[in-house]
Amino acid sequence: MDKIDGMTMNIEQANVEKLKEVFPEVFADGKVDFDKLQGLLGNYIATDNEKYSFTWKGKTDSLRLAQKRSTGTLRPSMADSKNWDATQNLYIEGDNLEVLKLLQTSYLNSVKMIYIDPPYNTGHDFVYNDSFADPISQYKEVTGQATRSNPETAGRYHTNWLNMMYPRLKLARNLLTDDGVIFISIDDNEQANLKKICDEVFGEDNFVAVFPWRKRTAKSDVPFGVSQDYEWIMAYARSQNFIAAIEGGTRKYFTTPDFPGRPWRIHDLTKQTSASERPKSFFTLVNPKTGKEYPANPNRTWAITKDTFEGYYKQGKIVFPDDYDFLNITQPAFRYFKDDDEKKAGEKFGCIAVSTNLPKEIGMTKDGTAEITELFEKKVFSFSKPVALLKFLISITTKFDKDAIVLDFFSGSATTAHAVMQLNAEDGGNIKFICVQLPEKTDEQSEAYKAGYTNICEIGKERIRRAGEKIKQDNKDKQGIENLDIGFKVFKLDSSNLVKWDNTPTTDVEEVKKRVQQSLFYLVEGREDIDLVYEVMLKRGLPLTSTVEECVFDGVKAFFVNSPSDKMLICLDPVTISAVEKMAESTAEVCIFADRCFADANILSNTDEILKKKDKKVEMF
Repeated sequence: MDKIDGMTMNIEQANVEKLKEVFPEVFADGKVDFDKLQGLLGNYIATDNEKYSFTWKGKTDSLRLAQKRSTGTLRPSMADSKNWDATQNLYIEGDNLEVLKLLQTSYLNSVKMIYIDPPYNTGHDFVYNDSFADPISQYKEVTGQATRSNPETAGRYHTNWLNMMYPRLKLARNLLTDDGVIFISIDDNEQANLKKICDEVFGEDNFVAVFPWRKRTAKSDVPFGVSQDYEWIMAYARSQNFIAAIEGGTRKYFTTPDFPGRPWRIHDLTKQTSASERPKSFFTLVNPKTGKEYPANPNRTWAITKDTFEGYYKQGKIVFPDDYDFLNITQPAFRYFKDDDEKKAGEKFGCIAVSTNLPKEIGMTKDGTAEITELFEKKVFSFSKPVALLKFLISITTKFDKDAIVLDFFSGSATTAHAVMQLNAEDGGNIKFICVQLPEKTDEQSEAYKAGYTNICEIGKERIRRAGEKIKQDNKDKQGIENLDIGFKVFKLDSSNLVKWDNTPTTDVEEVKKRVQQSLFYLVEGREDIDLVYEVMLKRGLPLTSTVEECVFDGVKAFFVNSPSDKMLICLDPVTISAVEKMAESTAEVCIFADRCFADANILSNTDEILKKKDKKVEMF
């Protein structure tokens, strides 16, 4: 019976395993021979130690912080949510560093686009401090404080900002799909440093562009007489598989000798449909050259059928992972030729390139501020990005993927969520958003505070509620608008729900009795079973939008979790053999039990045997 350790994904170990897979010869006695690795990469060691590097004080510590595993969790808040049972959107309150760690297992390589508008480091807008020993304690302390600035007189003006951004970008990269992209808004204060840090995190070859965004019209009263009217939106791809699609799109093409004069690209060969929905597409693809087999996924079948495969293959429109050394794919893919793309784009749009000269229709800061002010009928938030800007960025990334996930982990007033709902209403898409925001307190003298919005999260959640209803009303005559997802599930960062045994040495008998008594209550005071269910889901790698239903087996309560990858039972109460036998007849593929479920070793071993006879995986936490 496997044991869940209650920790987030071990990123360091995962990196080691990847390296072993590609370069097993550089490992000796469990350690990496870095000189040998450099040689295999064509970088032979020279005697001259001088080389270009980008570093600052605290860089190593911030990398270590990114890879430090979290014991925290995300607690569901149904009362703050909207359409909890139906929505696929998430709003998460918490320090985004810890939240990004907690999302690693469930959302690894799952996010098509990330947009962030982080603190620009102007000296007045810096609230993150990652120097605390306990990240959860840090979070609770920060949420009880007013905004803390990062003035130039502090001595580590740029260093503090880099130490804040570096670990968050490292974790964010892991969440992007192979063809995903991140857009980062920034002004002149840290634009140069952001470019360097992104070159390191995402790779220089994956730099897409810097889009200049005009935020305002010229001002006369400015330093040196030059009005800084522009901010910058920096774009980096996760890998060379990135495809941005706006009115034809900007794509990465490959040129190979087998198709001279016909550059080509690759695209996903699967569809988000089940085997029951598309039975003819649920089959094992076989590479005719190698005989290697690629089974279909029951929840994401092939986009072709067994009958049409041969025709596509003869036309050169199917690519297998072993066909080209430079392709970083593990599954067969479609091959699209550039001339075909250009023909289609020319017919529909007249162009295939995205210009860094953004269209005027995307608006300026004043437009973003006016939008949220109109929604709330008062000025509750300043300097919001306009919805049209976010719609543009989302559309160039999700043109060919209308089921994509969009993440914003500096969510602010939730413009990204607003833009996702608006875009879905316009084109019938099903893009999902994940917004993450620190519940930073609002100024007590502000209109927002006086209106009852004591922190930024309260503004963001209310904006999504109001914007969603307005979008539906504005599009009430549009077919299918009733199915538009304008809901969101709220989760809040907190410490683990499980009581931890205090192993501090003590000779006090009463203290020992107290600890034993506390351990009988496996949940932290104030927590509920459903909190623990979602903690198990997170650590097990299930999406937070999975369906969770309470069910009873011969008097024993359990929770049935239905996700795209697993059907799972989570049981927290003491079990009986008769209850286990009924669980064995359920459709669950995995059964997870708390330690307290088993009164003795006999019940534990019998449970394991009964469930495994029914081909069910059994785990404990």
